[in-house]
Amino acid sequence: MRINPAFRYLRVLTKSLAAVAVIGLLAMIVNDLSITRNASARLYYLADDTPECQVALVLGTSKYASGEVNRYYRTRIEAASELFHAGRIRAILVSGDASTRYYDETTTMQRDLIELGVPEDYIMLDYAGVRTLDSVFRAKKVFGLDRVIVVSQQFHCERALYLADAVGLDATGFCAEDAPDSPSLMMRGRETLARVMAFADLNIFDTQPRSLDPGERARRASR
Repeated sequence: MRINPAFRYLRVLTKSLAAVAVIGLLAMIVNDLSITRNASARLYYLADDTPECQVALVLGTSKYASGEVNRYYRTRIEAASELFHAGRIRAILVSGDASTRYYDETTTMQRDLIELGVPEDYIMLDYAGVRTLDSVFRAKKVFGLDRVIVVSQQFHCERALYLADAVGLDATGFCAEDAPDSPSLMMRGRETLARVMAFADLNIFDTQPRSLDPGERARRASR
């Protein structure tokens, strides 16, 4: 029986798309595992075990989620405070999104750190940490830091260290407590996609921070 050419073309196309999808999925998995392996020896979970460093870089997130305090936010702030009071760091750089006067992760982090006993004079603020790439690159290029301890959850620290390596920032990670009730499969999928974007930012698009302006605070306050 003669096979319709259109059907044959459709079958070849379907097989080709399936092969591309499999290759893409494998590439995502390899990239994900590579970023995890790259960071594994530089992650710490206890303050007393963490090597001393002048500055901790705390990566921002929203304080509230679904009407409640975001656990990811709270544990990051607590982890940074713990490092400071344990004498493992001398200063804290909080970096978050402060794109409008109504949404300001950075000032919120500063305020909550002060409530946990960190003196205001020991807290630096980066108002242009819109993405993890922005926070990490600006720590090096704007704030002139050569070495930091990144404070966030483990999955986030791993990606931040990957970005830090690309910009020549010597970084280790202090892993804040994860949220035990989070939908781990969904979070894992989101992080895998974020790592694909990180790879593309560094190796395809040569993405730079949205702003390298050290005076971002003044511009934000004037809006």
